[in-house]
Amino acid sequence: MPSDTIAAIATAPGIAAVALVRLSGSDAFRVAGAIAERFDAARAREARLLVVHDATGPIDRALVTAFPAPRSFTGEDLVELSCHGGTFTAARLLAACLAAGAREAHPGEFTRRAVLHGKLDLLQAEATGDLLTATAPAQADQALRQLDGNLSRRIAALREGVLQAEALLAYAIDFPEEDDGPLPAGRVEAALVEVQHQLEALLATAADGARVRNGALVVLAGPPNAGKSSLFNALLGYDRAIVAELPGTTRDAIEAEVTMGGHAVRLVDTAGLRPEGDPIEAMGIERSHRWLAGADLVVACMAPDTETSEPSFTSRGPVLLVSTKSDLGQPASPLALAVSAVTGVGVPELRTAIASTLFGAGMAAAAGTSEPLLTRVRHRESVAAGLVHLQAANHELRSGEVVLGAAALRDAAEALAGLLGARDGEEVLDRVFAGFCVGK
Repeated sequence: MPSDTIAAIATAPGIAAVALVRLSGSDAFRVAGAIAERFDAARAREARLLVVHDATGPIDRALVTAFPAPRSFTGEDLVELSCHGGTFTAARLLAACLAAGAREAHPGEFTRRAVLHGKLDLLQAEATGDLLTATAPAQADQALRQLDGNLSRRIAALREGVLQAEALLAYAIDFPEEDDGPLPAGRVEAALVEVQHQLEALLATAADGARVRNGALVVLAGPPNAGKSSLFNALLGYDRAIVAELPGTTRDAIEAEVTMGGHAVRLVDTAGLRPEGDPIEAMGIERSHRWLAGADLVVACMAPDTETSEPSFTSRGPVLLVSTKSDLGQPASPLALAVSAVTGVGVPELRTAIASTLFGAGMAAAAGTSEPLLTRVRHRESVAAGLVHLQAANHELRSGEVVLGAAALRDAAEALAGLLGARDGEEVLDRVFAGFCVGK
């Protein structure tokens, strides 16, 4: 358990009203007392305006607050110093902390210490990072729910179910003569089947969770001059792609970030799909097919003044049929949503259709009507590992191998414990906190 004192600037660089410098560790109060006049650790959680200085003289007047352990973010003695914003003043204040005996914090080290001291579990720590990087309301909402512990509580409850089953097996192993005692035949198997079903339901949320956290890939496809670039601009709300009546204007994919239904979406405009074209256009068409193969959703565009046959492509996700250029007044396919980038007709409905198709389960989770979402690869791998061990336990028990079944249950419980960070794993911690800012 680390106990040395760390310091870092916790706010983004640049000119601002306020910059925040953090100190945490066993010597935090002594360091604060060395640089802040009249600092008093006994006045806990009281923000006081104090002069802060280094060896050369005053640096600034800062708002200084002491948070004694364990009632602090990190669980250690913590001091926050809020000085005037700007690069120079905050850097000078940090240098004064380092000169007084602190060391510079590593990325994410404050949050890491909060995990090590039991103030957060690993899922909540990850949610802290997700909240910092959120660019859409749904991302922030999902991060807040995870920070509040909804996924942690679900994992803890599932792990408890596994441990209870293991305890029943331990009884059966220790007291084999009690065949007709308080442990009914099949009770463990029934309990494991229930936990297995719950793990499967949780694992099924991984794709939706990843789309909520990372943003979904939506690709516009169709023949040349089908209005894809105009629709791309209309969905973005500004001109990003060049639009011209000449077929084949878009030779390469164009990507932009947009929010739909409160969710982050990566929208891609691609080259028109057709069997033949000049060599440059053929390269663009080949890239279009690569984008389409990885799309979470394809918006297939057809226009009344272009080819009527639907282009052939492969995609892992669903396809929304759209009839563009509805302002031309020609009838559209009854299976397609009619839109016009010129008049805006149908564009709001298309945005809603994209969001509901991609994030239906995520929206239900936001409303509290389904499982919490697994949002990271680490989550999916841990739950999948727990499920594999649970299935192995069921197999061993059906084969009469009670001891092997108990061992498999222990492995399942360990996999879920690792998801919460309830076991030692420096490598896991390193992976989680590598992407954090230094002051967090």
